Amino acid sequence: MKRDDLTEKIIDTKRSIGMSWEDIAEKIGGCSPILITAALLGQMKLSPAQANRARDLFNLSEAEAKMLTEIPYRGSLPSIPPTDPLVYRFYELVQVYGTTWKELIQEEFGDGIMSRLRYEARAGAGRERRSGENHHVGQIPTL
Repeated sequence: MKRDDLTEKIIDTKRSIGMSWEDIAEKIGGCSPILITAALLGQMKLSPAQANRARDLFNLSEAEAKMLTEIPYRGSLPSIPPTDPLVYRFYELVQVYGTTWKELIQEEFGDGIMSRLRYEARAGAGRERRSGENHHVGQIPTL
């Protein structure tokens, strides 16, 4: 089975069991709904314990659960620039603020790559019923 096939299986099962990503993340545990959802969509990895809980929830085989613990090939956009309006807005954020974020991060933490930093994002509705994002960047300890 290829990782894309596993992603499709997870999405199909999610649809059939009628759970939200937030509910799924709560059952799998250990991380934010954003990280759990990204892992289940093939963009991040889960710990072995999380993968076992996902196996039970999605009725996965041992091999499929193991695949959830492997470092994925990241980058799921089918085209650049993205054609989905919501995803395009995030692409636009990077286009507009990417160099600014780079300068601010490097000024505070020095030259490095984003994987050496903790990135936290929360999405919610503002007073005007527009979606909003809160971004926080901080250095994570070296393991």
